[in-house]
Amino acid sequence: MPLRTYDAFAKPIDGIRERSVSGGFITLLASITAALLFLSQIILYIQVDTRHSMHLAESVPSALFNKSPQNILSGHQIPLRVHVTFPHLPCKALDYSQDGNSESTGKFEHYHSAPYTFTKRVPTVIDYKKAAVSGFKDVNTARKQGCTLVGTIKVPRVGGTMSISVSPEAWRRATSILSFGVDLGKDQDMFHGKLPNVTHYVHDITFGDPFPPGSNPLKGVHHVMDNGSGVALANVAVKLVPTTYKRTIYSAKETYQASVSRHIVQPETLAAQRSTLLPGLMLTYDFTPLAVRHVESRENWLVFLSSLVGIVGGVFVTVGLVSGCLVNSAQAVAKKMD
Repeated sequence: MPLRTYDAFAKPIDGIRERSVSGGFITLLASITAALLFLSQIILYIQVDTRHSMHLAESVPSALFNKSPQNILSGHQIPLRVHVTFPHLPCKALDYSQDGNSESTGKFEHYHSAPYTFTKRVPTVIDYKKAAVSGFKDVNTARKQGCTLVGTIKVPRVGGTMSISVSPEAWRRATSILSFGVDLGKDQDMFHGKLPNVTHYVHDITFGDPFPPGSNPLKGVHHVMDNGSGVALANVAVKLVPTTYKRTIYSAKETYQASVSRHIVQPETLAAQRSTLLPGLMLTYDFTPLAVRHVESRENWLVFLSSLVGIVGGVFVTVGLVSGCLVNSAQAVAKKMD
């Protein structure tokens, strides 16, 4: 038996083909339908399916009993980036600390050595314009009375505190002049007989790698001390949610989402509580025990390709069957009428 008897794709002879206007219209309609379905399938393939899941975060060893950061595994530390401007506080009156290790006592440099450390400098023109609410004429002169703290340190993945405030020496001197009229300093009073104004602008405070789809609540924040004296404490509490971010063609990235609550503590409250905290910014952070996994996925390209082939072939086969049924029905009716 010859092989051509098994040919499932029998080819019609050109001489017996019949082309018609209705057939052309049906072909055009089928082509438009196939093109639209083809385009919609491509759009669906481009779109990303996002899935969220929660699980217990990885536990990390505490650095409580370690005497130096070299004893802490680098994998259990994350970078803390800080960029804050105090427009009315000179750099020599500014102090900062992390977990009680302050710059004024020299302990901060002991735990955080270069290149992971903070730097105090005179604000740039852009920094000062963002930080100063009003009241300056010559920005180049006014910005020399302020201070910008910028830098990156490594902190362990456990709860902690970071403060940027008036230095203890500057605070004692200012309160001594105001209360007793006695100047404990040797140089000129930088506050001119007034209390230091700790109004500040948080350009950016970031823990680890930021979560790309989200926004940073610690970016572009103004803490204005408008109580007349300019003395207050901006108390900021941060909850960090470890988040694994996985995109379609990229490797997984460990990021952190931040939930922030803040309030301004007035000096009367600090005095009533006999608090030892100095005016400025107090940042308290902690890590949640639950972690989030954010995964973006896309349909397998083989499934996508088979869908495209099925759409194009299915449209023309379906239209061919329907048109064939209609033509045969019309011919049968015409024969009965004859």
